Amino acid sequence: MEAPDLYASGAVRLSYAGSQTLASQLLQGAKADVFASADVEHMTAVEDAGLIDGTPQVFAHNRLEIAVAKGNPKNIRGLRDLSRKDLVVVLADPSVPAGKYAQEVLAKAGATVKASSLELQVTGVLSKVALGEADAGIVYVSDVKTSGQVDGVPIPESENIIADYPIAILKGAPNLRLARSFVAYVLSSKGQAILEAAGFEKA
Repeated sequence: MEAPDLYASGAVRLSYAGSQTLASQLLQGAKADVFASADVEHMTAVEDAGLIDGTPQVFAHNRLEIAVAKGNPKNIRGLRDLSRKDLVVVLADPSVPAGKYAQEVLAKAGATVKASSLELQVTGVLSKVALGEADAGIVYVSDVKTSGQVDGVPIPESENIIADYPIAILKGAPNLRLARSFVAYVLSSKGQAILEAAGFEKA
Protein backbone atom coordinates (compact mmCIF):
# COMPACT_ATOMS: atom_id res chain seq x y z
CA MET A 1 0.00 0.00 0.00
CA GLU A 2 1.50 3.33 -1.06
CA ALA A 3 1.57 6.41 1.16
CA PRO A 4 -1.01 8.39 -0.90
CA ASP A 5 -3.47 5.52 -0.35
CA LEU A 6 -2.73 5.68 3.37
CA TYR A 7 -3.57 9.39 3.42
CA ALA A 8 -6.74 8.84 1.42
CA SER A 9 -7.91 6.17 3.85
CA GLY A 10 -7.15 8.36 6.85
CA ALA A 11 -4.71 5.75 8.15
CA VAL A 12 -1.83 8.23 8.47
CA ARG A 13 -2.00 10.92 11.14
CA LEU A 14 0.91 13.34 11.33
CA SER A 15 1.99 15.14 14.49
CA TYR A 16 4.18 18.19 13.87
CA ALA A 17 6.37 19.85 16.50
CA GLY A 18 9.99 20.68 17.16
CA SER A 19 12.18 17.59 17.20
CA GLN A 20 13.01 18.21 20.84
CA THR A 21 9.30 18.23 21.73
CA LEU A 22 8.54 15.05 19.81
CA ALA A 23 11.56 13.25 21.30
CA SER A 24 10.53 14.34 24.79
CA GLN A 25 7.00 13.05 24.25
CA LEU A 26 8.32 9.67 23.16
CA LEU A 27 10.72 9.47 26.10
CA GLN A 28 7.78 10.18 28.40
CA GLY A 29 5.79 7.28 26.98
CA ALA A 30 3.80 8.73 24.10
CA LYS A 31 2.77 6.10 21.54
CA ALA A 32 3.58 6.46 17.85
CA ASP A 33 4.56 4.31 14.89
CA VAL A 34 7.27 6.40 13.23
CA PHE A 35 9.61 9.16 14.41
CA ALA A 36 11.27 11.61 11.99
CA SER A 37 13.71 14.17 13.35
CA ALA A 38 15.35 17.29 11.94
CA ASP A 39 18.65 16.24 13.49
CA VAL A 40 20.54 13.11 14.48
CA GLU A 41 20.90 14.20 18.12
CA HIS A 42 17.24 13.80 19.06
CA MET A 43 16.92 10.55 17.12
CA THR A 44 19.95 9.25 19.03
CA ALA A 45 18.31 10.16 22.36
CA VAL A 46 15.24 8.12 21.43
CA GLU A 47 17.39 5.26 20.15
CA ASP A 48 19.55 5.25 23.31
CA ALA A 49 16.35 4.88 25.32
CA GLY A 50 15.68 1.63 23.50
CA LEU A 51 12.63 2.93 21.65
CA ILE A 52 13.75 2.36 18.05
CA ASP A 53 12.99 -0.79 16.05
CA GLY A 54 15.94 -1.37 13.73
CA THR A 55 18.33 1.33 12.53
CA PRO A 56 17.33 4.95 11.76
CA GLN A 57 17.83 5.97 8.15
CA VAL A 58 18.51 9.46 6.81
CA PHE A 59 15.62 10.31 4.50
CA ALA A 60 16.54 13.89 3.55
CA HIS A 61 19.02 16.72 3.96
CA ASN A 62 18.33 20.42 4.39
CA ARG A 63 20.21 23.71 4.58
CA LEU A 64 19.54 27.05 6.21
CA GLU A 65 18.39 30.26 4.56
CA ILE A 66 17.56 33.75 5.77
CA ALA A 67 13.83 34.43 5.59
CA VAL A 68 12.93 38.04 4.78
CA ALA A 69 9.78 39.93 3.84
CA LYS A 70 8.67 39.73 0.23
CA GLY A 71 10.90 41.93 -1.91
CA ASN A 72 13.54 42.08 0.82
CA PRO A 73 12.74 45.72 1.77
CA LYS A 74 15.52 45.86 4.38
CA ASN A 75 18.11 44.87 1.75
CA ILE A 76 19.51 41.97 3.77
CA ARG A 77 22.34 40.30 1.87
CA GLY A 78 23.92 37.89 4.31
CA LEU A 79 24.32 36.67 7.87
CA ARG A 80 26.46 39.59 8.98
CA ASP A 81 23.64 41.97 8.05
CA LEU A 82 21.57 40.39 10.82
CA SER A 83 23.78 42.23 13.32
CA ARG A 84 22.36 45.57 12.17
CA LYS A 85 20.64 47.50 14.93
CA ASP A 86 17.79 48.59 12.65
CA LEU A 87 16.62 45.01 12.18
CA VAL A 88 14.28 42.86 14.23
CA VAL A 89 15.63 39.33 13.98
CA VAL A 90 13.95 36.21 15.33
CA LEU A 91 15.62 32.81 15.71
CA ALA A 92 14.63 29.34 16.80
CA ASP A 93 15.61 28.44 20.35
CA PRO A 94 18.96 26.58 20.58
CA SER A 95 17.08 23.55 21.97
CA VAL A 96 15.45 23.23 18.53
CA PRO A 97 17.57 21.81 15.68
CA ALA A 98 17.02 24.93 13.56
CA GLY A 99 18.13 27.11 16.48
CA LYS A 100 21.21 25.01 17.09
CA TYR A 101 22.10 25.15 13.40
CA ALA A 102 21.47 28.91 13.32
CA GLN A 103 24.03 29.43 16.10
CA GLU A 104 26.53 27.36 14.11
CA VAL A 105 26.14 29.33 10.88
CA LEU A 106 26.24 32.69 12.69
CA ALA A 107 29.48 31.62 14.38
CA LYS A 108 30.92 30.60 11.02
CA ALA A 109 30.03 34.02 9.61
CA GLY A 110 31.40 35.85 12.66
CA ALA A 111 28.01 37.49 13.19
CA THR A 112 26.69 38.43 16.63
CA VAL A 113 22.90 38.63 16.60
CA LYS A 114 20.60 39.65 19.42
CA ALA A 115 17.33 37.89 18.69
CA SER A 116 14.08 39.63 19.59
CA SER A 117 12.62 36.21 20.42
CA LEU A 118 13.61 32.55 20.44
CA GLU A 119 10.90 30.30 19.02
CA LEU A 120 10.32 26.69 20.07
CA GLN A 121 9.49 25.72 16.48
CA VAL A 122 11.09 26.93 13.28
CA THR A 123 7.57 27.59 11.98
CA GLY A 124 7.31 30.30 14.64
CA VAL A 125 10.30 32.07 13.08
CA LEU A 126 8.75 31.82 9.63
CA SER A 127 5.39 33.12 10.85
CA LYS A 128 6.85 36.20 12.53
CA VAL A 129 8.68 37.19 9.36
CA ALA A 130 5.62 36.49 7.20
CA LEU A 131 3.40 38.58 9.50
CA GLY A 132 5.84 41.49 9.57
CA GLU A 133 6.62 41.03 13.27
CA ALA A 134 10.29 40.49 12.39
CA ASP A 135 12.50 41.66 9.54
CA ALA A 136 14.42 38.43 9.23
CA GLY A 137 14.92 34.96 10.65
CA ILE A 138 16.99 31.88 9.97
CA VAL A 139 14.95 28.92 8.75
CA TYR A 140 15.37 25.95 6.44
CA VAL A 141 15.47 26.25 2.65
CA SER A 142 12.38 24.00 2.59
CA ASP A 143 10.50 26.45 4.83
CA VAL A 144 11.05 29.33 2.44
CA LYS A 145 10.19 27.25 -0.61
CA THR A 146 6.92 25.90 0.74
CA SER A 147 5.78 29.07 2.53
CA GLY A 148 5.12 31.37 -0.40
CA GLN A 149 4.86 34.24 2.11
CA VAL A 150 8.52 35.18 2.46
CA ASP A 151 11.62 35.49 0.30
CA GLY A 152 14.89 33.76 1.00
CA VAL A 153 18.44 35.09 1.11
CA PRO A 154 20.86 32.22 0.43
CA ILE A 155 23.63 31.46 2.90
CA PRO A 156 26.96 30.65 1.20
CA GLU A 157 28.07 27.03 1.38
CA SER A 158 31.17 28.05 3.34
CA GLU A 159 28.94 29.40 6.14
CA ASN A 160 26.04 26.97 5.86
CA ILE A 161 25.42 23.53 7.35
CA ILE A 162 23.85 20.35 6.03
CA ALA A 163 21.14 19.03 8.32
CA ASP A 164 20.53 15.28 8.25
CA TYR A 165 16.94 14.15 8.79
CA PRO A 166 16.63 10.57 10.12
CA ILE A 167 13.47 8.45 10.27
CA ALA A 168 12.78 5.23 12.18
CA ILE A 169 10.02 2.86 13.19
CA LEU A 170 9.36 2.77 16.91
CA LYS A 171 9.36 -0.37 19.02
CA GLY A 172 5.88 -1.58 19.80
CA ALA A 173 4.45 0.41 16.88
CA PRO A 174 0.66 -0.15 17.04
CA ASN A 175 0.49 -0.20 13.23
CA LEU A 176 3.74 -1.90 12.26
CA ARG A 177 2.74 -2.90 8.72
CA LEU A 178 1.59 0.61 7.88
CA ALA A 179 4.68 2.09 9.54
CA ARG A 180 6.93 -0.01 7.32
CA SER A 181 4.93 0.99 4.26
CA PHE A 182 5.16 4.68 5.15
CA VAL A 183 8.92 4.64 5.78
CA ALA A 184 9.50 2.66 2.58
CA TYR A 185 7.53 5.25 0.62
CA VAL A 186 9.48 8.17 2.14
CA LEU A 187 12.72 6.47 1.10
CA SER A 188 11.45 5.50 -2.37
CA SER A 189 12.12 7.47 -5.54
CA LYS A 190 8.56 8.86 -5.43
CA GLY A 191 8.91 9.96 -1.83
CA GLN A 192 12.30 11.50 -2.51
CA ALA A 193 10.89 13.43 -5.48
CA ILE A 194 8.18 14.90 -3.24
CA LEU A 195 10.77 15.96 -0.68
CA GLU A 196 13.01 17.48 -3.34
CA ALA A 197 10.10 19.48 -4.74
CA ALA A 198 9.55 20.87 -1.23
CA GLY A 199 13.12 22.14 -0.99
CA PHE A 200 14.82 19.22 0.71
CA GLU A 201 17.89 17.51 -0.69
CA LYS A 202 17.71 13.82 -1.49
CA ALA A 203 19.12 11.35 1.03
